[in-house]
Amino acid sequence: MNDYNKITALYSRLSVGDEDRDGGESNSIQNQKLLLQNYVRQRGWNEIDTYIDDGYSGTNFDRPGVKRLIEDAKAKRINVILVKDLSRFGRNYIEFGQYTDYLFPSLGCRFIALNNGIDTESTNGSTDVMCFLNLFNEFYSRDTSKKVKAVKKACAENGKFMGTYPAYGYRRDPADKHHLVIDEETAPIVRRIFEMRAAGAGFRAIAIALNEGGIPSPGVLYYQRKGQRDPRQVNHKWAEQTIKRIIRNEVYIGNMVQGKTGTMSYKSRKLIDKPEEEWIRVDGTHEPIISQELWDTVVSIDKKKVRKSPTADGCKSIFTGLVYCADCGFKMRNQVEKFTYKDGTPGRYSSFICGNYSRSGKGACTVHTIYENVLAQLVLEDIREKARFAEYDPEQLVQQIIRLKDKEAKSRLSSCEQELKTYTARLSELERLMQNLYEDKCAGTIPQTFFQTLMRKYEAERAEKSEAIPELERKVRSYLESRSDANRWLTMIRRYTEITELDESILFELVDRIEVGETKKINGQRICDLRVYYRYVGNVDAALEQEERRQPLEEAI
Repeated sequence: MNDYNKITALYSRLSVGDEDRDGGESNSIQNQKLLLQNYVRQRGWNEIDTYIDDGYSGTNFDRPGVKRLIEDAKAKRINVILVKDLSRFGRNYIEFGQYTDYLFPSLGCRFIALNNGIDTESTNGSTDVMCFLNLFNEFYSRDTSKKVKAVKKACAENGKFMGTYPAYGYRRDPADKHHLVIDEETAPIVRRIFEMRAAGAGFRAIAIALNEGGIPSPGVLYYQRKGQRDPRQVNHKWAEQTIKRIIRNEVYIGNMVQGKTGTMSYKSRKLIDKPEEEWIRVDGTHEPIISQELWDTVVSIDKKKVRKSPTADGCKSIFTGLVYCADCGFKMRNQVEKFTYKDGTPGRYSSFICGNYSRSGKGACTVHTIYENVLAQLVLEDIREKARFAEYDPEQLVQQIIRLKDKEAKSRLSSCEQELKTYTARLSELERLMQNLYEDKCAGTIPQTFFQTLMRKYEAERAEKSEAIPELERKVRSYLESRSDANRWLTMIRRYTEITELDESILFELVDRIEVGETKKINGQRICDLRVYYRYVGNVDAALEQEERRQPLEEAI
């Protein structure tokens, strides 16, 4: 089709950031259109349509203007495509060539890049340099992408908020768009979510409570504030995943954690999750909504992976997820026995039994059973005792706890450092062995089958050691952290000198785990060892250099 007076298309693209604009078409696009239209008029051609992709990157061709242009070219509505220069059509070397070298010629469509002097129907050799120009355009995009990422990373490392939307509960500071301030309307909802979780509520239960309270979800609230109709095809309700994202976001304790996701390359917009060690974390960048203690309580619950499955009569124990067998380390299982009193009224016994024994019998462990009311009484007394001691002589208690933690930390630190040193040395040795093995294979001194067997063995060991090293490094860092945990625990425990009853919120705030030993008979009485490990400080009885608590079960019942 050579009748250029009949069909001509203009294409223009303005990348984000090319030029500031205050609404409507930008001056840059208007100038490009004027330049191309003058060129068309001077040759007496007809302008059929103008295709514009304002704000789209040229590194990919998944753009509405380009798609519409291709459809019109296939429908024979156009036979000339005119652009200001090659970079306006695209900056992807491979995809660009697919269009200009294959698709457009097959459709009988002429392609002209005005400023580059490119015309696919010219015989002066102008198209010979087109591949090089396209390659340079792609290099430019790659270089620009690196520079932009470097600037964003530097800003994130300085604690500046670089996201699009602030987390629920915050808003941008009017004086600084890279700083967050508390949103007084939604911050109370965030506190309520954390407090419900700290009291043992599940993600689904929290979402149901918010929906029943008529509280708009974050997405719904966003469109309400913009005064727009919510176009999303969703149920517009709070969901478990929404609650989970809020619960696990450090922004609510004043920390900025960014760089959790990224793109595979500058050509792709698809986001991928980055490993945690690549996240950019800056502490204390803005005012927190919740306390550190409340955050730690919620984190502790998540780590325990507490699932409070209902018992036979539908009642759930407040100790589920906290009680462990002192001998095998398995979680203890809650079980309920029903009975009837002599007067005909129903009764129940709630007890805990070693989960390992319950699952596999005597060959795995012993029964380690304890009634729930006994457990509650002993733990309550232990909490009140520690609270009174903390109230009476806090300095002595703190110093004793610190000495014990230092002793334990030094022992564990030495062990971890030695293991880390061994693993690191072995990795270097494996690299050397694999290199020598490859050289021997190339030299023909060892057979192929022997090479493959050894290489698989070395590679498996290297993968195992490489996976273990980050965890060892994390442990070493944790043992070297400050010793403020004792003071934090002291502040918490002193509030409970006069409590008369336990509930889930108290347990999850104070207790990390409870270990129950096997029941023994001493002088005709049933005795068991009970150890309460508190958050931040562990087993305080060991710090006080006291004997493990031994209580007669018969008297407690």
